[in-house]
Amino acid sequence: MEKAVSYFYKTESATVLAAARACDNKKAAWNAQREMQGQAFGGAASPMYSGSRNYVGGIKLSANTRLDVHCSRADKYGDRALRRAAKHVNDSDKEVRAAEKVEHQRSLDLWTERCPDVIDQDQMWQAIGVNTGGIWMTGGVCFESGGVVCLNLGCKAEGGRRRSGRPERNPGQRVRSRAPAGA
Repeated sequence: MEKAVSYFYKTESATVLAAARACDNKKAAWNAQREMQGQAFGGAASPMYSGSRNYVGGIKLSANTRLDVHCSRADKYGDRALRRAAKHVNDSDKEVRAAEKVEHQRSLDLWTERCPDVIDQDQMWQAIGVNTGGIWMTGGVCFESGGVVCLNLGCKAEGGRRRSGRPERNPGQRVRSRAPAGA
């Protein structure tokens, strides 16, 4: 098994600094809107992460079965997601179903109004100039501290190539020549 390698970089580049700060500001605004959504529904809105995307996965609500009409059952973290359509109890009256539909539409409208848009960190990586495929394959972390952006990447940054397309040699690295076939 190969040992995991991380590559650490620091930069004061204005472009990279602006991209990192914009991502931090977008994430802070997203968190504030997520908290307001949770307050509107009477529970904490759960932050979910999938790859480089952040989204609201559900609301921490009670396991009361009366909410089953509008929400899925709680997952292992206690989060309940709003259903796309009301799920009526069998043999419920026509008036009860109509009232549940109206209430469910109100909940859907509130969710749509309050739910923050999905945010994608790939936009930051692209603005910085980092290959997002490398980030997806090997991971990466970026943060700003005191005007310096620190990067921890699971792969080398692409800036280390010469015009010929061959990788640069490290000083002191031996160059091995290949023996001709059949020698």
